[in-house]
Amino acid sequence: MALIHRTTMEPGKLALLTGWLPAQPWYDGSAGAPRLAVSGGFRLDDPEGAVGMEFMVVTDTAGEEPRTYQVPLTYRGAPLEGAEPALAGTSEHGVLGKRWVYDGVRDPVLGTELLALLQGRARPQHQNTSDTPDDSVVVVGDAGDAAPPPPPWPVTDDRDASAVRVGAYTLTVLRVLSSASAAAREADASVTGVWRTPDGAEQRGPLTLLHRTPTRP
Repeated sequence: MALIHRTTMEPGKLALLTGWLPAQPWYDGSAGAPRLAVSGGFRLDDPEGAVGMEFMVVTDTAGEEPRTYQVPLTYRGAPLEGAEPALAGTSEHGVLGKRWVYDGVRDPVLGTELLALLQGRARPQHQNTSDTPDDSVVVVGDAGDAAPPPPPWPVTDDRDASAVRVGAYTLTVLRVLSSASAAAREADASVTGVWRTPDGAEQRGPLTLLHRTPTRP
């Protein structure tokens, strides 16, 4: 199990995201610079123990209406070869030293473990407590024989999500979150989770979807 260190990161995660988010195609930058708060999330364990994986949920209150984003991140002790465009930044960890922080959707370790979660071979972990499963993260459906493609992951972004082909399936990581989304009901398998609104209310909605990709005639 991943060990959560009670220490500092400089710059912190929200500081890194404040600089990185405005360049993403799914970010609504109409209100100017982000004003972010952590509103939820969970972790996955790397079986090799080398890569930290966190599915952060942040809420931006810079605009007239709050917007909630899912930002999977990976934390590495050395640069990931060929992943320079996915680098959110570097940070000095109080225990582990310099960490390279990546957009996790483009990190093959996170993608492989996300598929394992959908297939029941991995268990979600609490965002802030070591060796503690997070039962608020729920997986439903049948992920079939979806298998990760070789790196680099061929990810495409749109205004709401990031998607990658995994064999006969499409794996979609939702970026803009909404509890009103009906997308999970149409998926072959899905991950749902909870987050908090700025007034403290709890919301639940889909985080990741897996659909069988239609076959062209």
